[in-house]
Amino acid sequence: MFVSENLSVNEKGNLTINGADTTVLAEKYGTPLYVMDEDMIRKHCRTFRKSIETYYDGQGMACFASKAFSCKEIYRVMQQENMGIDVVSSGEMYTAFKAGFDMSKAVFHGNNKSSEEIDMALEMKVGRIVADNIFELETLDKKAKEKGVKISVLLRIKPGVDAHTHSFISTGQIDSKFGFALETGEAFDAVKKTLECPNLEFRGLHCHIGSSILDTQGFVAAAEIMMKFIKQIKDELGFEVSELNLGGGFGIRYVESDDPLPYDEFMNAVAKVVNSYCKENDVKRPFILIEPGRSIVGPAGITLYTVGGRKTIPDIRTYVSVDGGMCDNPRYILYQAEYDAVVANKASEPKTEKVTIAGRCCETGDMIGENMSLQHCEPGDIIAVCATGAYNYSMSSNYNRICKPAVVFVNSDSDRLVVKRETLDDIISNDI
Repeated sequence: MFVSENLSVNEKGNLTINGADTTVLAEKYGTPLYVMDEDMIRKHCRTFRKSIETYYDGQGMACFASKAFSCKEIYRVMQQENMGIDVVSSGEMYTAFKAGFDMSKAVFHGNNKSSEEIDMALEMKVGRIVADNIFELETLDKKAKEKGVKISVLLRIKPGVDAHTHSFISTGQIDSKFGFALETGEAFDAVKKTLECPNLEFRGLHCHIGSSILDTQGFVAAAEIMMKFIKQIKDELGFEVSELNLGGGFGIRYVESDDPLPYDEFMNAVAKVVNSYCKENDVKRPFILIEPGRSIVGPAGITLYTVGGRKTIPDIRTYVSVDGGMCDNPRYILYQAEYDAVVANKASEPKTEKVTIAGRCCETGDMIGENMSLQHCEPGDIIAVCATGAYNYSMSSNYNRICKPAVVFVNSDSDRLVVKRETLDDIISNDI
């Protein structure tokens, strides 16, 4: 009935998330409201950790991709669940550090890291830095020398794999702003350059082929290509790569037609490639890192809105306007991302109409979705948009000077505020 297993309907006919009545949450905290199921987040972390133990004998680490959802509380959860993290900015690093996360388990990414961000990473003793270009390698080597330290480096490699996703979220092909290309010899030259840098410790390779991937083919192809490159490095340079970071990109169910595999099936398929290649080619199996983000928090989250108006254009469409929109969920306007929605206070009723859920921003394209199946709703009803735990809060903005929503965590025992709702004073706080 619902795209996420943590959603249900209670005896009042209201939508629940992990047993919590969403209409009660909307009344208590206001709308728009991001609601995250903490128990599901922890369950997904344990699934990925178990897959490392099962398929790689524990020789690996699952790192939560912070860009999917970043706040202090999520890093506290990741610390408690013995996860690593992937960070891509000073803001993500600082938040994790202030939350008390063990930064030796952090992996710092980015195609254009600033000098200040690299300094921060060194000061916080971030465990691994993924280098994206030759200029960055030279900068890292220089800074390491100045500070009298060795920096553990991985190189981001473009394996040339088409992930079959939206072009904006495909990152493994040769025409990408990220990483070193294999086809041109650029990646091999980067390895040689890294080995020549006296202040860098070359730990291994990283690749990421894209996002929202629903089958194993792309991951398997990337793993095969990366293992062949590891063998080439051993054969031609005499260096044994000790780590392989295979990125993330595992898809989730946004709408009923999506059919993602269980996450451990992705891991199993890739592990067969890595393990068999190492055995057959006398290559030492590298320490494996993965970077799930969406797959950990996406299904665990919903966004609650209050309906403010209804407008029917005969023979064209019906607009249902809500008190949020592209400022708290820009994925439709960016990617035409599809979602499932439910009228939370009428969740037991059938979906009888097709509507366009319109946001409140002053943009024609500000929508949550078009032609969405929904129960009949009127002003004052609460709409829940499902599977919004990833890339919603983290991509939210103050467009039209609209305040960002609060974030609430629920578990089997309670609900608690983890990010306060912005105020108008917050919005003008940096104005001079």
